[in-house]
Amino acid sequence: MAINNESNTAEIGFEKQIWAAADILRGNMDAAEYKHVVLGLIFLKYISDKFEARYHELLTDHDDVEDKDAYTEVNIFFVPPTARWSVISEAAHKEEIGTVIDNAMRAIEKENKRLKDILPKNFARDELDKRRLGNVVDLFTNIQMIEHGDSKDILGRAYEYCLARFAEQEGKRAGEFYTPSCVVKTLVGVLQPFKGRVYDPCCGSGGMFVQSVDFVGHHAGNINNLSVFGQDANPTTRKMALMNLAIRGIEADLGAYNADTFYNDLHKTLKADFILANPPFNLSDWNDGSLNDDPRWKYGLPPSGNANFAWLQHMISHLSPNGKIGMVLANGSLSSQSGGEGEIRKKIVEDDLVEGIIAMPTQLFYTTQIPVSLWFINRDKTQKGKTLFIDARKMGTMVNRRLRETTTEDIAKIAATFKCFDAGTLEDVKGYCAAVSNAEIAKQDYILTPGRYVGIEEQEDDGEPFEEKMARLTDELSEMFKRSHELENEIRKRLGVIGYVI
Repeated sequence: MAINNESNTAEIGFEKQIWAAADILRGNMDAAEYKHVVLGLIFLKYISDKFEARYHELLTDHDDVEDKDAYTEVNIFFVPPTARWSVISEAAHKEEIGTVIDNAMRAIEKENKRLKDILPKNFARDELDKRRLGNVVDLFTNIQMIEHGDSKDILGRAYEYCLARFAEQEGKRAGEFYTPSCVVKTLVGVLQPFKGRVYDPCCGSGGMFVQSVDFVGHHAGNINNLSVFGQDANPTTRKMALMNLAIRGIEADLGAYNADTFYNDLHKTLKADFILANPPFNLSDWNDGSLNDDPRWKYGLPPSGNANFAWLQHMISHLSPNGKIGMVLANGSLSSQSGGEGEIRKKIVEDDLVEGIIAMPTQLFYTTQIPVSLWFINRDKTQKGKTLFIDARKMGTMVNRRLRETTTEDIAKIAATFKCFDAGTLEDVKGYCAAVSNAEIAKQDYILTPGRYVGIEEQEDDGEPFEEKMARLTDELSEMFKRSHELENEIRKRLGVIGYVI
């Protein structure tokens, strides 16, 4: 979900300032710990700046600056006097700075019901170096967020940028809250969620929702036409999501508490128009047997050792009659026959739900090297009886030694390919895309690996006649063989000198 590298953020100076401030706090603290401290401070500074801007507007107009309704009516959180940034900045180098911040968080929650029990209140703990905390407060005091364009947008970008950096530092553990921005944008670019109910049953820090709303905003739509639903099992991750959405002005129903989606579905009656999700890959031991007869398993009981098809069927059960799904799954789901997965996949294809499969490049995730694919499910496909396969494994660029990112151009190409498929104008491109009938998929034993269907990219003719090319290549090969024999004899001779005979 987050902005995850510099190639994606041409104007990234402000985010870097925020991250530099965050990095001061690190010390010996684990990334998973100081993440919540930093994100909490970013959120606190953001709502303080927004409040101050509105405060001065009211002051200029000679209105009541302490009238809470004057803030909430324009979707700004009311910050009570004891929680304002001026109070925090004055206490920056006092021993009680942690307590001042904790009390500010409590006061803000009390005045703003949407934030109840969401904000972190652990700044007073002994493990947090108060000198460093004071230095970060100083840096934040000198960064005027409202001077960097639209404050909601810039703070949202800073929040997501920091999420990405934390994901990089936390490695595998980051999977529970973070999906790379380019992956989410690909899902959103294909689904194009302009209006309706958007749902994510494992929402992490809310990236699917943020990108959906951004998509609508960038295409002259109205974000009020989207209703957002989700849940997450991790309580701290859920709080990060609510803060992330609050910064964006997105009101979401994430349930009243954190909960395991399989055992406690908080939106049982929901029928969503768009479902976007990146569930945990190959989750094991997800079913203790009590879910065996669950009505969600329309296409077959998923194996207890792998929840991939449990997630997929859970989402299908939540689709409206015209609903669509875009989800990330490990590549094993495309071909696995174990535990009845092949039969489940077969029935989903036979029900004509699979609209498209994209094989994604490797190294997109901080959290895993497992290759992944994007699945697109549609209850009301325009191209009945056909599935679009895209092999995007060669797309993207390496942004550092470990991480690859699909570019804006890559995402636009994929979205355009889906549009052509939907319109019935798609021409198959060897090595890239193919529209395939369900009958052909059946011949392949319902295996959905795109490479099986798109073939190998055609090579450009270099103009050299075949006979001449073969003569040249065999001459080159003969020379290589000759050289290899010379090297072999030289090695034998040198080993013989020191008493080793081959």
